Amino acid sequence: MPARVPSQPVDIRPISAPDTYPLRHQVLWPAKPYAYVRVENDAAGAHFGAFVHGQLVAVISLFVEGSEARFRKFATYPAYQRQGIGSALLGRVLEVARQRGARRLGCDARQEASGFYQRFGMAAEGPVFYKGDIPYQRMRLAL
Repeated sequence: MPARVPSQPVDIRPISAPDTYPLRHQVLWPAKPYAYVRVENDAAGAHFGAFVHGQLVAVISLFVEGSEARFRKFATYPAYQRQGIGSALLGRVLEVARQRGARRLGCDARQEASGFYQRFGMAAEGPVFYKGDIPYQRMRLAL
């Protein structure tokens, strides 16, 4: 796991699914309709936000079913990237997934971000695929 410590105080706490939508939309899919960033089972997920000086700057959503966990819609405002905030947020999600009994964690990662996930011990699984014109890679980690 990366040793990177956020460069400023970060408060990570649970948030609601609708609280994630503005950031998901602006960072991940700004050209798509707002509804595109909703996940069909958002109500079943655990959603977390990273706050800096009270401002929500990063979000992630965790879904656990039995021993399988998956995180989705992980987004950090560009001005707050590469400061350890995303690492802290993903670290919290790993803890929560383990606490909820998950033995494996996966995600569909944008290919450009796969190096970030590899630093957490995640490995590529299967071929690259596309969502629109963006290449993705499935990543997995044994917990």
